[in-house]
Amino acid sequence: MGALEIGIVWGADVVMLQELYVEKEGYNISHPGYRLVRGGRTMTAIRRDTHLEFLEVDQGGDGDVQVFDIRYPLGRKMRLVNLYDQLRQEGGVRSQGRPAQTARWREILEQEKILLGGDWNAHSDRWDPQCPPKRDATFLENLMDEYHLIDVTDGEETHSNTRNGETSGSLIDFFITKVSMADRLEISTDLANTSDHAIVCAQLRWDEGEGVKVSRKITGWDIDGLKLKEEEENYKKAQKEWKDKSLKRPILDEKSSGEDLQKEAEWIQQNFVNHLNRCCKKVKVCARFKRWWTAEIAENRKILGSRKRARKKGEASQQQVRKQRSNLRRMIRQSTTEMWRMFLTSATRDQVWQALRYTKPGGKQTTKSLKSRTGEVAESLEEKADLIKEEAFPKPLKGVERNAQEEGGAMWKKMTDEDIRMALFDQSVKKAPRLDRLGFKAIRLLWEWDSQRIINVVKSSFGLGIHPRVWKEAKGVVIAKPNKPDYGVAKAYRVIRLSNCLGKVVEKLAANTIAEECE
Repeated sequence: MGALEIGIVWGADVVMLQELYVEKEGYNISHPGYRLVRGGRTMTAIRRDTHLEFLEVDQGGDGDVQVFDIRYPLGRKMRLVNLYDQLRQEGGVRSQGRPAQTARWREILEQEKILLGGDWNAHSDRWDPQCPPKRDATFLENLMDEYHLIDVTDGEETHSNTRNGETSGSLIDFFITKVSMADRLEISTDLANTSDHAIVCAQLRWDEGEGVKVSRKITGWDIDGLKLKEEEENYKKAQKEWKDKSLKRPILDEKSSGEDLQKEAEWIQQNFVNHLNRCCKKVKVCARFKRWWTAEIAENRKILGSRKRARKKGEASQQQVRKQRSNLRRMIRQSTTEMWRMFLTSATRDQVWQALRYTKPGGKQTTKSLKSRTGEVAESLEEKADLIKEEAFPKPLKGVERNAQEEGGAMWKKMTDEDIRMALFDQSVKKAPRLDRLGFKAIRLLWEWDSQRIINVVKSSFGLGIHPRVWKEAKGVVIAKPNKPDYGVAKAYRVIRLSNCLGKVVEKLAANTIAEECE
């Protein structure tokens, strides 16, 4: 159950379990967040609200091999294999032969995009540089040679064994895949658990051109880095390239139409995003985006990586790697402890209760089936999303539709360039951007390079009475309303959204103008 809870926290779509001993009659494992598919000595847990489609394929192995064909929303497919390769025990005596090795491997490995993982119980220096005497590895080595498979590990030990008071480690739990898939995987064995086997996490990244979202999402650009003194030449080059591009496109004026405004808003968004992609370093979300992650920790992590690579080449010992890993973990503990101490020392009265919320165990990360006002039940993720959207943004009743304003008012004529600048610079750069990733820090950079274009777009929006379509696209996040008696109905949830930042400037300016008029 611990592995399933870690899977929920980590956001895993699937958790593969091996070496299960739950043969007692009447003993069943269940989990609110996962649907469990039982094999023999393997079990595969599939997240209940996953957007992926799983189809189990029987390829033999007597329950010690589970094969799933996975389909992504935009059509991509891959195959996932959960395996436990070990002798069977009957009456405390191990029988001859391993059932997993009897599976129809030729049929299983006909898929090009395939990932195989589990407890191989095979010892070889081919994947474990510090391997004890080679043992039970012939089947796996032959399989890898025949089908051109490679192991994907981070070099960490995944199994610890204590005999005669001495503890030894080995690498027997890992993934193998074909070469075309290897560079798409990020492997981690850092998650602690109570078992003598480590939990090995694999994150699959698809190329953007393949129609599947990248797992390590780009959230913006290092604009502060572009403005550093040592990057002055690159900054001036980026500014000049944008001005050259901008001069080729006329800005809006009083004669511009609503369609001109729509096209201008789309042009700014698409071209400025492309320009920042070329001239700025991209910022990506990863596990190291923590307040306690210091430059010193980052440097020691690099040293640990170099020691691991040196160990594989025989240029460093396992003891050196363990020592560096211990140093890194000690630094992380010290940094997190110091951050927590500083928070508690400077905490105000309200922040003390905030600290209590931080230490409380989290609730369930999944939502159960939802029921609409008409009694319809939504089970899948897509059905729940449609139901919550319908509840949060209901369509107007027939006969009460409001016609769009055909013309803007004259208030825009009273707006000054300084009003627009204040509406932009009063916004916090810490606000999360929407889908285009153009946050207020990026919009401020655009103001430095091309302020007149922003001014004319904002004034045209007020003058024409039009909020461009591209500003209306938003990313919504569903959260539960507190203290509701029934969380099985859609109205127990609300949607918070991330809106376009240029659109927020217009909204801010409108609010300021109305407030001034009311005074």
